[in-house]
Amino acid sequence: MKLRIEDLREPVLTDVQRKALAYAERHPVDLTDEAVLARARQITGLDEFGAAGFRERMRVWLNEIRTDRNRTALAATVMFDLCVKHAANRLRIEALLARHPEIHDQEVVEPVFVTGLPRSGTTHLVNLLAADSRFRSLPLWEADQPVPDKGEAPGRDGVDPRFVRCDRAWDRMRASNPYLAAWHTMAPDSIHEDIELWANDFAGYNPEWIFQMMPAWQAHYLAHDQTSHYEYLRTVLKILQWYRPGERWLLKCPQHLENLRPLTTVFPDATVVTTQRDPVGVVQSAATLRAYGARTMYHRFDVEEILDYWAALVERLLRAAQRDRHLVPEGRMLDVPFHEYMADTMGTVEQVYQHAGMELTESARARIAAYVDAHPRDEHGSMSYDLRTDFGISPEALRRRYAFHLDRHPVPVEVR
Repeated sequence: MKLRIEDLREPVLTDVQRKALAYAERHPVDLTDEAVLARARQITGLDEFGAAGFRERMRVWLNEIRTDRNRTALAATVMFDLCVKHAANRLRIEALLARHPEIHDQEVVEPVFVTGLPRSGTTHLVNLLAADSRFRSLPLWEADQPVPDKGEAPGRDGVDPRFVRCDRAWDRMRASNPYLAAWHTMAPDSIHEDIELWANDFAGYNPEWIFQMMPAWQAHYLAHDQTSHYEYLRTVLKILQWYRPGERWLLKCPQHLENLRPLTTVFPDATVVTTQRDPVGVVQSAATLRAYGARTMYHRFDVEEILDYWAALVERLLRAAQRDRHLVPEGRMLDVPFHEYMADTMGTVEQVYQHAGMELTESARARIAAYVDAHPRDEHGSMSYDLRTDFGISPEALRRRYAFHLDRHPVPVEVR
C-alpha cells in the first residue's frame, strides 16, 4: 500500500494532534533543569545522578525549546518528558552500579556495529542479524529503560512491565503519526538504536529527530569530543549483559558514521558494517517525515528549511565517515550496498559473518531466513515522496551535493 502525505506544506491536523496541542496549552511545564531533576527524583525515589557534566547538555536541550517562541506548548511538554525519562534512567543506572560494582568487570568483546545513513537499510539489517540468538541485541523496551525500577519484575504472564509501558507508548505514537509504522517501527520488541542509551548521558542527535531541528544543540554536539559518551554507552552495555548475557553485542545507529574515532577508541575490536544507498532518497524521506512532525512542534515552519537542515546533516555524516574510515582495523569494515543487500540478502549476511569472524551456523541461517519470511518489505505500507512538489528542489540538484561520496561509493539512482 502506497502512502502519500498530501498536506505537508499546509497541514490538516488530526483530532489526536489537536487534542494533544490543546492539552499541552492547558498544562504548561517548567523547562528548567531543576524541575526535570526534581521530577526524576520523585519518580524513582533516588538522588544520585552521577557525573554532573550532563546538566550542561540537558540545559542546552531545554533552553532550545524554552527560548523559541515559535515552539508549541506540546514541544515543551515532549521535551520535559524526554529529559525526565533520561534523567530517571541515569538515577536507576547509578543506583544499580552502586549496589553491584562487579558490573564494571563485565567485558564488551568484539561488538558488531551496523551503521549507515537513516533509511539505508540499517534497521532491517540489524533486526535480521538479531534473529541469531548468539548476538546480544537491544530491543526498544530495554533501550527505553535499561534498568527496571527497584522491586519491579515480570508479571504472571512473564511480560516485563517495561515492555508493557513501551507498547503503550508505541500505540500513542501511531495515533499521533499515522505514517510512523511505514517509516520506522517503534514496536517494543524491535531492535533499536543505541542512540537511546547515549541519550541517558544527554548526548547524541536523538533530539534532532524528535524536534525536527535543534541548531543550538547541534553546534554544542559538534564542538565536543564524543569519546566519553561512547564510554558511557559501554557501561550501560555492561549492565544489560549482566542482566542478560550474549556472545557478542549487535548495535546500530547512523551517528556512528561520524564518530568512528571515538568508537574505535572505546571499542577497538569492533566490526563496523556500513550500508550504502542513494543519499537523495535518504534526505527525501527524512525531511518529509520531519516536516510532517513539525506541525505539532512549531506554530509556523518552512519545509525548505527542514530539508536544508537534513541535507546538511547527511553530508556531514558522509564526509566524516570518508575522513575516518581508515581508523577501523583492516578487515573489520564492510560496505553493504543497499541494492545488493535487497537482491541477495543471505549473501550479504554471509559477508557480515565473515568480517565479524563468526560461523554462520545452520541454526542461525534458519532463524534469519525465518525472519525474512515473517517480515516482508513494506509490510506496513510504503511512503510515496515528491521532492519537487514538497520541497521545490530537483533530485539532480540535491544529488550534486553528494558527488564526493558517490564517486567512491556508486549506488543506483533511486530518486529521479
